[in-house]
Amino acid sequence: MIAQVIVDIAHSEVDKIFDYKTGDTEYQIGSRVEVPFGYQKIEGFIIGFKEKSDFPESKIKEIIRCLDDFPALTLECLTLAQFLKDTYHVPFALALRQFIPAELRGGRVKEKTLSFVTLTEGISPIEMVASLRKGSTAQANLIGYLSKEGKTSLTVLNEKFGSAVKSLKEKGFVTVTQEKAGRIPYKELDAFSKDVKLSKEQQDAIESFKNTQKTVTLLYGVTGSGKTEVYLRLINSTLKEGKTAIMLVPEIALTPQMLRQLRARFGDSVSILHSGLSKGERYDEWLRLKTGEAKIAIGARSAIFAPLENLGLIIIDEEHDGSYEAETAPRYKTLEVAKKRAELSGSKIIIGSATPSIESYDKALSGEYNLAKMSTRINGKDLPEFIVADMRGELRRGNESVFSADLKDALKECVEKDSQAIIFFNRRGYSQQVICRDCGFVAKCQNCDVTLNYHRDTGVLKCHYCGSAYKMLSACPECGSVNLSYSGAGTQKIVAELRKLFPNEEILRMDNDTTSNKEGHFKILKQFAERKARFLVGTQMVAKGHDFPSVTLVGILDADMSLYFSDYRSAERTFQLITQVAGRSGRADKKGKVILQTYNPDNLILSQAINYDYEGFFKNERAIRRATGFPPYALVLRVMIESNEDGEAMNALKEVYGEIKEIYDKNRDNFLFFNKMRSPVKKINGKYRYQALMRICGDYQKIKDQIYEKSLSKKTAKVLIYVEENPSNLY
Repeated sequence: MIAQVIVDIAHSEVDKIFDYKTGDTEYQIGSRVEVPFGYQKIEGFIIGFKEKSDFPESKIKEIIRCLDDFPALTLECLTLAQFLKDTYHVPFALALRQFIPAELRGGRVKEKTLSFVTLTEGISPIEMVASLRKGSTAQANLIGYLSKEGKTSLTVLNEKFGSAVKSLKEKGFVTVTQEKAGRIPYKELDAFSKDVKLSKEQQDAIESFKNTQKTVTLLYGVTGSGKTEVYLRLINSTLKEGKTAIMLVPEIALTPQMLRQLRARFGDSVSILHSGLSKGERYDEWLRLKTGEAKIAIGARSAIFAPLENLGLIIIDEEHDGSYEAETAPRYKTLEVAKKRAELSGSKIIIGSATPSIESYDKALSGEYNLAKMSTRINGKDLPEFIVADMRGELRRGNESVFSADLKDALKECVEKDSQAIIFFNRRGYSQQVICRDCGFVAKCQNCDVTLNYHRDTGVLKCHYCGSAYKMLSACPECGSVNLSYSGAGTQKIVAELRKLFPNEEILRMDNDTTSNKEGHFKILKQFAERKARFLVGTQMVAKGHDFPSVTLVGILDADMSLYFSDYRSAERTFQLITQVAGRSGRADKKGKVILQTYNPDNLILSQAINYDYEGFFKNERAIRRATGFPPYALVLRVMIESNEDGEAMNALKEVYGEIKEIYDKNRDNFLFFNKMRSPVKKINGKYRYQALMRICGDYQKIKDQIYEKSLSKKTAKVLIYVEENPSNLY
């Protein structure tokens, strides 16, 4: 028998099936194996078998060994991996890697075991003690302890009785056994459960999902309308049918909160998958899903590849969020992968949001998706009241603080009434830029074409693209002046300003700097939920999904900042962000308030967000996209070229552009736009960046495949080339 193997090398030159003899060993499709490859041994995946190879038998090598006691990949996983390879034009090995923990490759992690000690059967404890030498008190006490307590951890016994365990083992009086011990993430997470009576809208949404024949249901529900309870009920129904479920959330920060609720309802049937876990935890959680011990997978986008069989339900919460689009190869879109997985497994998908993406709501209105609406909060309360603070007027009145008078008053009221507040500001650091007032020098990253941000707590200048840190400047490196200016503000500066106003109040900060360590998100949110702090200052991490009953105030600083990004999604992102962060206020019995600070209070997008007018926003935005030829009415395609050498990147761009130009000349009616240029951020992490940008309409699948093929063929050892479809960021 010949095994067809994909070797675990993600390179186009070896992106093919290799034949190996199986010998006398029986292997299964989906198994990870070690095989000889050239002059080395390498891991691979068996994707099929055949009776005979097309190559001479003398040239076919034999599989060395199987790496696991079970097939790591199911047939469904293999088919889905083929879909990833074909759709996103990546090597098969790279597609297959999505389905297993990275630590499993190379044997970097194994099952954790613990040692336990018991008295050997067949000998009475009295006889054991009688046979000991005089003075063997520790050994005698250990025998008595085990006789009373039974099986005990070796670690515990070593602490209590020292070398007595080893001595008794040598005498044959005790037996040491190994037992599997799972590494459980978020062990300290308190699970809570409460009886919830469904509202009519929630019940209608559940029935709508169950009764539709359509694969995808869009659950469009305002913040606080009870979407989570709908998800939990649908998971419960799925488990009762003997099937499994995947629950996706956009941010790692949201997984502990959702995990708490899932564990309360479904106990050990829940497994969590995300990059914030330790290597051992990731492996153990994956294995629990693989073996069927766990039936529900929760996590960020990569959990869509959870090794569940008999899948019945896929949930994508906050479906509009850009984090569902992978920014490294394979650059998959989670909903596209979910649809394919649903097709293969016969499962159904529910996607939920208070601010659905333009594409999703358009498909719901056209009938491609089933649409379920929930337009009221479950507590019957109104949505939070918006107060707009015109920062132009604040400046005219001499207020140069980051806080408007309205926000200061609201924060004071928050303290007086013993409630909590969230301050949203989507910039990290203390200030945005360090500028020399004499010569105009701006501190920039040496590796990236971006300005550095000052981080006061560590006293460094930091690049938010590559993470490089630099010493704070004492003088301008260009002219020597010490007249340095700190332009703009960041979350650290907001915290500093708050501390001046409220020196006796605890303040938490939540951004990439404070959540970089393991469980950083969880610890901050836990402290805030336990009311150990009055104020929470954060970036968009604080905007999504969190439910804090004591929060009655949300302050949104520089609300219109994201409107001015050179991105066709800037209006949509601004509307979504304002609506989402506003929804954190007034979720319990107390009325919520939102102070929105802006330099452009008359902007239509802000007006629609303030009035919770998603329908009006959608109609306006859809009309603009249709008229100008942007998604969902066209495909934005970007071919990115990156290299450590500027000249190499530029030459590659010319070659790629020439290849695509031939496609363009033959299909001009399908191209709304086509050009080549430097990327807006010219350099990131030492790599120079160029792009070919195009918008394509009509039946563009064949054109798109040709662009992939022509572009990727120009990759070299010095030049990285990749293609992005409707990229979430155009920097």
